[in-house]
Amino acid sequence: MTVFEVIKKRYSCRAYQDKPIEQDKLDQILEAARQAPSAKNLQDWRFVVATDKKIKQRVAGCTNHQDAFGQAGAIIAACSVCGETMKCGQRIAPIDVSIALEHIALMATELGLATCWIGSFDAEKVRQVLEIPEDVAIIELMALGYPADGSRQTTREPMKSIVCRDKWQF
Repeated sequence: MTVFEVIKKRYSCRAYQDKPIEQDKLDQILEAARQAPSAKNLQDWRFVVATDKKIKQRVAGCTNHQDAFGQAGAIIAACSVCGETMKCGQRIAPIDVSIALEHIALMATELGLATCWIGSFDAEKVRQVLEIPEDVAIIELMALGYPADGSRQTTREPMKSIVCRDKWQF
């Protein structure tokens, strides 16, 4: 698959087979995250990868889609150890972690797995389940596993709705 084919194939999966992810695939997926760019090359992301069935179910219980995510092969808690802000005023943590998570999503897609970004979760409950220290920011969760729902095509805004040239023209 080309990069563009992988990008087009990726979707938000909400039904997973109750099947473990092979360690070599998980290693490749996490290596893709490690290769992501980061502000000041801080590489501030940290990932807690829950693969134990009971722990996954407890983490899934902290989300709004408990049943679906609990079946995934893994749930990744994507965290940051950076509290810095860039000159442009944006916090480094959510941007760096998001880039790394999208690397995870694309590599997973290439390897025949699916992912779902999970932003609807109780961070303090996740912190307790995964024993994440208070000074570490939990940015996002991501379900990862073999899909049980088949890929879905989502509609996209036309290019003219999202791109203008040389100045703001929306």
